[in-house]
Amino acid sequence: MNQGSIPFTKMEGAGNDFVVLDLRTLDWNEQDVSEWAPRLCNRRYGIGADGVLALDHSNEAHYTMVYKNADGSDAGMCGNGGRCIARYAHSLDFPNEHRFQVHDQVYRAEVGETGVLLHFPVKARVTYLGDDIGAYQVDPGTEHIVLPAEKQELGDHEKLREKGRELRYHDRFQPIGTNVNFMHGESDSSISIQTYERGVENVTLACGTGALASALTWHHLQNKRGGTHKFSVKAEGGELHVELTYNHETDTYTDLKLGGPAHFVFEGTYFS
Repeated sequence: MNQGSIPFTKMEGAGNDFVVLDLRTLDWNEQDVSEWAPRLCNRRYGIGADGVLALDHSNEAHYTMVYKNADGSDAGMCGNGGRCIARYAHSLDFPNEHRFQVHDQVYRAEVGETGVLLHFPVKARVTYLGDDIGAYQVDPGTEHIVLPAEKQELGDHEKLREKGRELRYHDRFQPIGTNVNFMHGESDSSISIQTYERGVENVTLACGTGALASALTWHHLQNKRGGTHKFSVKAEGGELHVELTYNHETDTYTDLKLGGPAHFVFEGTYFS
């Protein structure tokens, strides 16, 4: 891996912030991204971010999105990161409607003037884990559990961190752990959430896949009406929009869509 100066772009989606790299111009591979992520994401000695997004070549789509958490671990799919890298790719002359690869899945992005819409090619199911944990398990592209919460609980970050950390490392979810969402239903089509993110090891301002997981869980708790439904998901860092289709016969969710903001913050050079 070449050291020296590393050009980067800082982006954020609903307060979830990222260091964005173009691997096509760096002599790096995915392992290099993992090794450098803790330094780049350090908020005291680095650039500061929840994770690193890296755009690379793909044989299956327009490009590959490599995403590493702030601790260098693999995050699977990241919804807010996916919207950010789609806007970043569009700035590099990729079309406003394009596809990108994350592991073995290909996602479709629509980049608009005010936001980005992502189409998730996954089939998800909501599973209750039992009263001992009191949470619902959902995988809309990465591992999540969702716990219903009272409105006032969402403002107690210290307790959310404590409970989130406890469940993130629970034996049930080892060896990789899970993301932990705390959800409060505001109306039939609106929820508020807070998410303790694995790899960041803290409550973040927003989580895109957490918004999806929470919306699916809220629908599940509302008698699982069939058809297509839309939800507003309010996170501390901004509002996200989820669309889903539920099939009664298979008890599964498909045609998952996540919409929300994706903004450039600044560009710079990290000197290693």
